[in-house]
Amino acid sequence: MSHFVIGITGGIGSGKTAVTDRFQSRGITVADADVASREVVQPGMPALAAIADHFGPEVISEDGTMVRAAVRKIVFADPDERKWLESVTVPAIMDKLRDILAKSGSPYSLLMLSSGTGQSPLIHRSLVVDVPPDVQVARVMSRDNNDEEQVRAIMAAQPSREIRLEYADDVIVNDGSLEQLDEAVQALHEQYLTMAAEHAN
Repeated sequence: MSHFVIGITGGIGSGKTAVTDRFQSRGITVADADVASREVVQPGMPALAAIADHFGPEVISEDGTMVRAAVRKIVFADPDERKWLESVTVPAIMDKLRDILAKSGSPYSLLMLSSGTGQSPLIHRSLVVDVPPDVQVARVMSRDNNDEEQVRAIMAAQPSREIRLEYADDVIVNDGSLEQLDEAVQALHEQYLTMAAEHAN
């Protein structure tokens, strides 16, 4: 079991996946909160049944999957409904992440969080992938075919860059070459191996 867990976060377009891919290539387990959040509302899962009962059949498509846009519209319009949804999904997500981390055979693990501040009761240390806002905008416009206004609206809904950095124990500035990114990951990997060994003793 991997006891030492690094939480990794960053704003949209920061390159979190590029970073976690490089840790995975070094044999490190990555538990992804976004993936877990999709898995717990798959057809047949208790959370999806509760969501259908609560919000009604209009949030379930013909193939039995959740209509994310319909649920998103409801919960963004009503904070109480958002709290209810979180009360159903968050415990299931946490259970899934704990299970992945408990089964990890790597010296330490990464918990890939959403675009929040990187805080979680499951982690011992926080890593932020950081890029200047203009780089975020350019990357997301290119990747998702969104216009600049859409991208900046998404960024505005996330915790600010300053808040993320305030909570960070470690930072990777991902605005250079892939070679520079690989060097930054390798340096942190070596640091985390040492920390994990100390944590285990």
